[in-house]
Amino acid sequence: MSFASLGLIDQILATLDTLAYHTPTAVQQQAIPAVLAGKDVMAAAQTGTGKTAGFTLPLLQRLVKSSGKVSSNAARALILVPTRELAEQVHESVRTYAQGLELRSLAAYGGVSINPQMMALRKGIDVLVATPGRLLDLHRQNAVRFNEVKVLVLDEADRMLDLGFSKELDQLFAVLPKKRQTLLFSATFSDPIRAMANRLLREPVRIEATPRNTTASAVKQWLVPVDKKRKAELFIHLLKQHAWPQVLAFAKTRKGVDELVGLLHAKRIDADAIHGDKPQPARLRALERFKAGEVRVLVATDVAARGLDIDDLPAVVNVDLPIVAEDYVHRTGRTGRAGASGEAVSLVCADEVEQLAAIELLTGQLIRRVEEAGFAPDHRVPETAAGGQIVKKPKKPKKPKGDAPVVSEDVRFRR
Repeated sequence: MSFASLGLIDQILATLDTLAYHTPTAVQQQAIPAVLAGKDVMAAAQTGTGKTAGFTLPLLQRLVKSSGKVSSNAARALILVPTRELAEQVHESVRTYAQGLELRSLAAYGGVSINPQMMALRKGIDVLVATPGRLLDLHRQNAVRFNEVKVLVLDEADRMLDLGFSKELDQLFAVLPKKRQTLLFSATFSDPIRAMANRLLREPVRIEATPRNTTASAVKQWLVPVDKKRKAELFIHLLKQHAWPQVLAFAKTRKGVDELVGLLHAKRIDADAIHGDKPQPARLRALERFKAGEVRVLVATDVAARGLDIDDLPAVVNVDLPIVAEDYVHRTGRTGRAGASGEAVSLVCADEVEQLAAIELLTGQLIRRVEEAGFAPDHRVPETAAGGQIVKKPKKPKKPKGDAPVVSEDVRFRR
């Protein structure tokens, strides 16, 4: 099957040809015709399977073929995303696919000055990629109106709920036009997202290019049991042992990220960090350096679990397991993209066994355990079983304290 067979116009096909995009992925094959037909869509696909192009390409075509120009301080299409990084990534995709098309686009998110975004909106925007909080700020300041919105895209909507955007989303839904096309694209769909979709979507085309909440088959997954205090040491050991040219590592806290980066620097290993305390320009600079190959290890909190589109990333290491099981799927999805192979390694200590069980229950698979010589934990990581069960070993009977004297029946009844 070719992109031309999906009904895309010559201008977009020419751009795809220059990008060496020749064969649409499974989600693109199903989504592009549905979006072009004006239908609501609810699509689930693994990260790295081309879902961004799945909604962006037909969206751009519909905007080009629709009559009329966008008014000042208005937008014709909204793409809502959970993080600044994902906003930048999706906007870059929009700009790439829209080459040669007379369409204006903008990425709007917090952490940077709102004034340039307000200035850009004065000209009117065809495609506005935004995080919910910043979009509401722009709306409250009358910098953007929604009366011309024809299409709403919710990308990674489950993550938006995880990050606490439920209230902001409800406020936005209340002021958006009721007559619109709504598209939900995500790697996973939680039950709350499905409930939200039932409220927002009208007779949607349902697409599941891959089973719900699964990890890419091209990614080799394994875990190493280790004591918490030796995780950083083990990470550096594995980095040298496997000679990964680049690694994206995830830590639970901002402090943990900075400490690991400091340790890597002390070992003369090029590393950088992305977390919520970093100013947005610094986060973008770290990502660009990593993409350019200037940095070997990028350490991040889950703020970077989605929205990092990195070609040929060989390995992801979970120095800490995520609190939310779905984030494991998104973390592993940073490697093994577009059919490439990759590795996802988790360093697991005893007090993370419940998180491990939740991940295995969600993905429907047990993660293979590999003991690393010299790093056997003092605190055993309990075994897990199918169905998210933690296998507890039976307790050994307690031995009597001290050597209590044995009293014979003769002695007891002699009194």
